[in-house]
Amino acid sequence: MLDKRITENYLAILHEELVPAMVCTEPISLAFAAAIARRALGALPEKTLVAVSGNIIKNVKSVIVPHTGGLRGIPAAVAAGLVAGKAEKLLEVLSDVTQAEIAAIGAYLAQAEITVVQSESDRLFEIFLQVQKGTRCATVTIEDGHTSVTKVTLDGKILYACQHTEGKKVGANRGLLTVENIVLFAEQVEPQQVQDVLERQIQYNTAIAKEGLTGKYGAGIGKILMCTNGRSVYNRAKAWAAAGSDARMNGCELPVVINSGSGNQGMTASLPVIVYAEELHVPREELYRALVVSNLVTVHLKSGIGCLSAYCGAISAGCGAGAGIAYLYGGRFSEIAHTIVNALAINSGVVCDGAKASCAAKIASAVDAGLIGMYMNQHDRQFCGGDGLVKKGIENTIQNISALARDGMRETDREILRIMMSC
Repeated sequence: MLDKRITENYLAILHEELVPAMVCTEPISLAFAAAIARRALGALPEKTLVAVSGNIIKNVKSVIVPHTGGLRGIPAAVAAGLVAGKAEKLLEVLSDVTQAEIAAIGAYLAQAEITVVQSESDRLFEIFLQVQKGTRCATVTIEDGHTSVTKVTLDGKILYACQHTEGKKVGANRGLLTVENIVLFAEQVEPQQVQDVLERQIQYNTAIAKEGLTGKYGAGIGKILMCTNGRSVYNRAKAWAAAGSDARMNGCELPVVINSGSGNQGMTASLPVIVYAEELHVPREELYRALVVSNLVTVHLKSGIGCLSAYCGAISAGCGAGAGIAYLYGGRFSEIAHTIVNALAINSGVVCDGAKASCAAKIASAVDAGLIGMYMNQHDRQFCGGDGLVKKGIENTIQNISALARDGMRETDREILRIMMSC
């Protein structure tokens, strides 16, 4: 039996990570910050200064901000939050925007003075907003997490302050995650302890996948996969995850349940497992346990990398999906560990060049790697220690990939941003 402390910690991680959000979480985080800034100022500002880390610029540049009439970019996200955001709704800050407010957002953006600069700090995730009206001035700072507000001021007076250590996630301890304990937790957890959070994930993410498969969004990767590769469970698992991203990156206003701060990762970790569970006709309880594996493996892999990186987060979630599907087939620690190692050996190194339509194709590739990793293990094939970044022991391999993504790809991240800003 797992220690009670670990069990409670893993439950807390699921409840902290699997939360609803609209569209790409970086523009929504900007809108959230803007809504807080307006609330602090008590009025719609005349001038706004936005200072953000490079990864925020990268992830907001090309994605449509919801409830804005198709607007893109940092000024649009900030304007939406200032005009119509409801800060108390966190990552659903723009969920209740009216048609009149959509028009008001466009009108405000056309005349407002919104200046965007790159932050001078080394933080991977930082948002600083300074808003002014007349002689009054308010500021909001968010660091290392999409809703992690660390400071709010009004006219130089601190309204709210929170000590925060870079890279340290507030809340449950992700450092206690191991693949072996994740599998034990999935086997032992009472279904009612995870039912609400997982049913919401199933409902929300399935709905947006169906929307992506029926509507016209982005490059239509999910629809292309279904048209060209048929209805096998293998293909549907990739297509559904890709279709969710097709919709989410390209203006669909349905919410998703995220993982590790990302809707794309939340969909990648969940939808392939849901598709396989339906194909295998497993009981609902077994689907819950497989989703626990997938979600926690994804969090575990992402925790060592950081919330934003040059390393595509969908790769971690694709590994999680492969692990969850392996669980559905009866796999436990050994089979799941080999699945993860195999998948990491296949696709690690895919770069993140911002949130946009092509994320859907990367998701399909990530799910494919997870599935190949699982089927390799089913046929008694595996990549072994010494094969590239693979090291004997699942946790050792995860540490190697974390070091690659977190440390080794820092200059890659800077170069990606330089290239994107010149386009």
